[in-house]
Amino acid sequence: MNGGPACTHSAVPPVSPPSQEGWRLLAWVAAVFSLLLGIGMAAGYWQVKTDEPLSSPRLKQLKLALREKPADENLKQQIRQLDLQLRQRYFRHLARTQAGVWLLLGGVAVFLYSVGRVRRGQKRLPVLTARTTPGAHSERMAALGRWSVAGAGAAVGMLLFGLSFGITSALPEKTAEIDRLLGGDAAAGAVAATPDAASPDELRRNWPRFLGINASFASCSNTPVSWDAATGEGILWKVPAPSAGFNSPIVWGDRVYFTGGKPGQLEVFCVDANTGQVAWRQAVANVPGSPPEPLDIPESTGYTAPSVATDGRRVYAIFANGDTAGFSLDGRLLWTRAFGALKNPYGHATSLITWQDRLLVQLDQGESEEGKSKLYALEGRSGRILWQRPRKVGGSWTTPMAVEVAGKAQVIALAVPWVISYSAVDGTELWRVDCLNGEVTPSPICVNGLVIAISPSDKMLAIRPDGQGDVTASHVVWSAEDNIPDVTSPASNGELIFTVTTSGLLTCFDARNGSKVWEHELDEDCHASPAIAGGRMYVFGQKGTAFVLEAGREYKELGRVPMGDSFHASPALVNDRIYLRGVSNLWCLGSGPSKLARQP
Repeated sequence: MNGGPACTHSAVPPVSPPSQEGWRLLAWVAAVFSLLLGIGMAAGYWQVKTDEPLSSPRLKQLKLALREKPADENLKQQIRQLDLQLRQRYFRHLARTQAGVWLLLGGVAVFLYSVGRVRRGQKRLPVLTARTTPGAHSERMAALGRWSVAGAGAAVGMLLFGLSFGITSALPEKTAEIDRLLGGDAAAGAVAATPDAASPDELRRNWPRFLGINASFASCSNTPVSWDAATGEGILWKVPAPSAGFNSPIVWGDRVYFTGGKPGQLEVFCVDANTGQVAWRQAVANVPGSPPEPLDIPESTGYTAPSVATDGRRVYAIFANGDTAGFSLDGRLLWTRAFGALKNPYGHATSLITWQDRLLVQLDQGESEEGKSKLYALEGRSGRILWQRPRKVGGSWTTPMAVEVAGKAQVIALAVPWVISYSAVDGTELWRVDCLNGEVTPSPICVNGLVIAISPSDKMLAIRPDGQGDVTASHVVWSAEDNIPDVTSPASNGELIFTVTTSGLLTCFDARNGSKVWEHELDEDCHASPAIAGGRMYVFGQKGTAFVLEAGREYKELGRVPMGDSFHASPALVNDRIYLRGVSNLWCLGSGPSKLARQP
């Protein structure tokens, strides 16, 4: 035997190789890292979940308060700031989550790989060793492995820390920029700054939409009782209609607005309210996204059945092909938007309305199960969508109503089977009533704080508008079922409600309880809705007869004038004048020197 140290099979427990110790420690670090990261991600998820931008209790509370006080600028500013903070926090969370997922996957992968290496190294083999204890070299290698793994873990932890706090929001800092980024359908976009629109007093003095803003009841008191189409007495002017169309005129200041035309030639017209001469006419053409082919629409409706609307700063028009446009009052095109071909067997006839500086567009079409119907609120200045709400209804031809009632700004929209109220601020549904049948054409009105809605040829209902949810069983105040119109809308002076059917059956109802006061046959078909001013009611027939009646509890005819025209459009009553759109002519009735002799 040589004199070297003897090598034997040692009986002492084997010392783990440095590599085994290192893999075991790395597995522990990876496991702890993954566990802590998972707990942190879960905590972050639940924290953001309780304060999501669209479900934040605080944001909902502020928005409810704004519905009660729609003009409160302080509330609007609070909502915009809170919404911006919530959305920035939310997008920071999304970015952190994305980074955390990759880190978690990496930690789990390291853990599994380390565990595998440890298991492979656990097979016990005889260890050839000297009789002396393990050397300092082995201890240094094990310590080096532990420090290396700890250093790697610390580096990964620092990286996670940096990702969590160094990631910036995906949203811009300025509220105006976030509104543009979110396409306007955010809570921040739902509360505009001071409205760029006319005051309520200005709106009442004019006729800014179909039926005016007060149930076809005009603020003027000296509208004419008689006139003569043959001699021109009582007719301020009469001019040939510059274009075909069944929409009703609106009046703002010394201008009258309406639309006309046919496929390929859709126009908005403005005429001087004092002379009837065209002040400007603008085509709505080449709208991006407009249907390339003409729609199959009956001539009895045409492309221009919807009436225009104004907020006192701009005028808005929509056509049956879905093309929509905004103009300045002097005729400058501001914007266009295409809603696409509207699926409606009779053509689109729902008129536009405004609320503050917003344009409200009700697009009911197709069948309810198709999900094509929507209600939109557009920014008047730009046509940008501020909010949109789906409506699970089919096609309708009625015009919605925007009204401040029951302490809230409400948009009332009708389509089978629902009368639905939405918040004008953000489109949230407030209440609904199941009561409509048939082809809904008559538009709702508001009388003494009650919403009056008509189910064609079926019933007229008065609804208390202070409910929430489905209020069919609790908020219908009264219902009337005699002589209910099928096309025209009702008119009211606050005490009485007047309706006229297509066949010319005129009926007076008591606004308090819906009881019938009187009825009378006019012996002429009517498509134009009646209007009231100064205690008098005006009804214009399809064969050109004008009926002037007392708006009272007894039927009393004050005058009957043949006009030699045909009327489908409803009148506008402003400044003691009556503005009419006939099939052949435009008319202005009132006192003063007639300009008929100067007309072509």
